[in-house]
Amino acid sequence: MQKIVPGLWFDKNCEEAMNFYVSVFPDSKIVDTVYYPENAEDKHLQGMDGKVLNGFFELFGQSFFALDGGPIFRFNPSKSFLVNCESREEVDGYWEKLSDGGKVLMELGEYPFSPWYGWVEDKYGLSWQLILTNPEGDPRPKITPSIMFIHENAGKAEEARDFYLSVFKDFQKGNTFPYEPGTAPDDASKIAYLDFQLLGVWFAAMDSGRDMHQFDLNEAVSFIVNCDDQAEIDYYWEKLSAVPESEQCGWLKDKYGVSWQIIPKNMGELVMNKPAAMNAMMKMKKIDIEKLQNV
Repeated sequence: MQKIVPGLWFDKNCEEAMNFYVSVFPDSKIVDTVYYPENAEDKHLQGMDGKVLNGFFELFGQSFFALDGGPIFRFNPSKSFLVNCESREEVDGYWEKLSDGGKVLMELGEYPFSPWYGWVEDKYGLSWQLILTNPEGDPRPKITPSIMFIHENAGKAEEARDFYLSVFKDFQKGNTFPYEPGTAPDDASKIAYLDFQLLGVWFAAMDSGRDMHQFDLNEAVSFIVNCDDQAEIDYYWEKLSAVPESEQCGWLKDKYGVSWQIIPKNMGELVMNKPAAMNAMMKMKKIDIEKLQNV
């Protein structure tokens, strides 16, 4: 099991979106789909009987989780997915499919950091950075989640990276590229690009301006940590949670505004087809495995 999995929040179209993504990228598949339980007691679940609750899918062998959670959170470019490509033709192929019905954020073209690159928001609002990379560089996965540190967190990409490395003991530091003189979007921004690995999963990050963006980090893209036991849940919850009002159903927000889901690795088994357990989970902040088992 992939220890950390990107979680994507959709509004009544996660099944459609999963089918779309596995059609765009080769070596991809839908792994599992779960439906909302019937006769749910919790008001958050009423009216959703029989509709898709969530699903797991893989792109290039990397796991993703999709949740049909309603109109509460919307994707924005503060979290995107970097796709490392081996040729211009590969970039162009993904660009054609992902830009159809979407929005161009950075035009496809030549940039100082890549001979062929573009940033696009697909028809569901999820952002993708398509980049032709140097095959002789350090090996990286095909798709890497990327976090943009903006507004009050502009300039904190490197600090946040070091914080995550202190929390997740199995890590690799990766590369760091500061902005060249005169190229930063504002005085606070320091890092043009860095990457790091946590529990076998690569992440990228950048600083990009405090005032120029009309969006900020939110829960639409979160990172699920599949925990082995209650002790591991307790550890990550204590280390990461910094916004009490964001604590719900295993979700938390850290001090940089990044959202995480700290859950047992057998969460599906604990609540699937068990309305009482699902209702109990919906009322929790930190997940209590024993209570879910005994409900």
